[in-house]
Amino acid sequence: MGMVQQQNFLFSGTLYDNIRLAKPDATLEEVREAARRLDCLDILEALPQGLMTEVGERGSGLSVGQRQLVCFTRALLADPRVLILDEATSSIDAITESRLQKALQTLLVGRTSFVVAHRLSTIRNADAVLVLDQGKIIERGTHAKLMSQKGHYAALYEQFVQVDDRN
Repeated sequence: MGMVQQQNFLFSGTLYDNIRLAKPDATLEEVREAARRLDCLDILEALPQGLMTEVGERGSGLSVGQRQLVCFTRALLADPRVLILDEATSSIDAITESRLQKALQTLLVGRTSFVVAHRLSTIRNADAVLVLDQGKIIERGTHAKLMSQKGHYAALYEQFVQVDDRN
């Protein structure tokens, strides 16, 4: 089982070592391939020493988006059958989110995933969406079905699109 959270965990060391936390015996080429599959290798290699760039505790020296990409790469390298994403895109800007959405599509393929999100773009392609209100399921279905019902989910989605259009 793998997990990517809103507040990600990075430790002092290289990006390479932080990613290999998921698979300690992974080679540099395996780490590079995982980042390449997520279409983020260029972002990580653009850092001063690429994957050998040293970061501080909690990922100091990296942007929030870069830290999330490290965590997504770590999760892909681990290749879990079950993946939990807990608000994994909530603290990033719209441009970085667009890049992360592509990475998420790759990461989620072929695995059971539980995605907790307020940013509804994260769950648009989900097989099943559960809408919670005060701990109770108030709607369930696919994105298309929920949009056609014009209920709570559709209203939230419309608010999201309007906020996104302003950015």
